[in-house]
Amino acid sequence: MKLYEFQGKRLFAKYLIPIPKGKIFYSKDDAFKMIDQDIFPIVAKAQVLVGGRGKAGGVKLIKQVSEIESALENLFGMDIKGYKVEKVLIEEGLNIEQEFYLSFMLNRNSEKITMITSSQGGTEIEILAEENPEAILKLDIDPLIGLKNHHFVKFFEKTKIKDRNLKNQFRYIIKKMYQMVIELSLNLVEINPLAIIKGNRVIALDSKIVVDDNGIPFLSDFDSFINYDDLTSEELDAKKAGLSYVQLNGNIGCIVNGAGLAMTTMDMIKYFGGEPANFLDVGGSSNPDKVINALKILKRDKNVKVILFNIFGGITRCDDIANGIKIAMEKLEISIPIVIRLTGTNEKEGVKILNSLNLDIATSMQEAVKKAVSMIGD
Repeated sequence: MKLYEFQGKRLFAKYLIPIPKGKIFYSKDDAFKMIDQDIFPIVAKAQVLVGGRGKAGGVKLIKQVSEIESALENLFGMDIKGYKVEKVLIEEGLNIEQEFYLSFMLNRNSEKITMITSSQGGTEIEILAEENPEAILKLDIDPLIGLKNHHFVKFFEKTKIKDRNLKNQFRYIIKKMYQMVIELSLNLVEINPLAIIKGNRVIALDSKIVVDDNGIPFLSDFDSFINYDDLTSEELDAKKAGLSYVQLNGNIGCIVNGAGLAMTTMDMIKYFGGEPANFLDVGGSSNPDKVINALKILKRDKNVKVILFNIFGGITRCDDIANGIKIAMEKLEISIPIVIRLTGTNEKEGVKILNSLNLDIATSMQEAVKKAVSMIGD
């Protein structure tokens, strides 16, 4: 789950990471009425769950009262990479002396937490990595050992920070960000830019946080942080139904039990020349309702021309899957062709139920995938 900047900064405040004074607004009228006219200049920032808002005009420096109305009029309702701006964060303007990039991310490949930093903050790290990779430092941290002094030494060498007071501030923020990753089960915490401002203070001018869905309950007062504004309506409904679903651009809808099998199914569809329309894992439950909800979601995707079931029954019972399909066929009026491969627990019972529905049943995954792909060309 991605957090908006203002939500990320609330978490920073809980961990005593310095942030600018600011307030979130949900309408231009409220913002115009409540802005403190004694704190100019101010910065108005569109709140969207995507990067590059600065280049898109989503950040406005407002130097005087006469500029407020026009700036807010431009921000509220604007479209940034497909996201409509409905929230604007207004903060005090600060005198920036130097900008840095700092992030911690969960690295599943190395099974470490990777710290990434650069003294060239304020730009998208992906662009910097492409144009000037030497400006970036990456350090893998073993979570069983944690941050050690040599990590800080390398950080200060790379950023060329020598002032003792600044070192203490950066060291503190680095420790707190790492603590957030561990305690809140974060996939990513990023500050860009992390700035030195007038008065030799270090402050987080932005925030980007991605919370692992399994870690959401670790957020205190987590109801105020939960948002799924970056999900499609289908992805949101799937989440509510306890399904793991990601919408793709293909035309073969996949319903599978188990993430590994789902990935393998998608790979095989590609191998035989097809395009998967989604990743959808009904999990290890034998609840027929999950099958019904999965079919409801795929039925709404106008790109889906064939639905492919690939079920390997273990904890998941094949007859329960078959019953879910039967109920869905009766209730949902599904006209899309369905190809089914069932094997494992209660396979015979499941196949018997499906035979009564005159559905296309395959005996192997390869056969099922080939049939589904061939139907696209029919």
